[in-house]
Amino acid sequence: MAKRGGFPGGGMMPGNMNNLMKQAQKMQKQMEEKTKELEEKIWEASAGGGAVTVSVSGKKEVTSVKLAPEVVDPDDIEMLEDLIVAATNEALRKMEEESNAAMSSITGGLGGGFPF
Repeated sequence: MAKRGGFPGGGMMPGNMNNLMKQAQKMQKQMEEKTKELEEKIWEASAGGGAVTVSVSGKKEVTSVKLAPEVVDPDDIEMLEDLIVAATNEALRKMEEESNAAMSSITGGLGGGFPF
């Protein structure tokens, strides 16, 4: 049998491999740019009909908490705590959803596991 050059098992041709590497580098650059853009963005969510509003960054940091004066009841601290948790979780959910959608559009849905 005659031996053929190239990669064992009929792998990719060197030109195709270079093209694949260029595409991967382009995708990596797009992901880095999008990550930076998302880290600078702020998401906001409210709970209790707007009584509590929480803002979070793409770095998963709470940037602000706004409370309506009427929600501050010294006799019902537990309700206020629950509203803060609910608003924070909703803001983080929005951030995660948009981040995942943005990365998916770049990778074509190749898979997740992104650290943002």
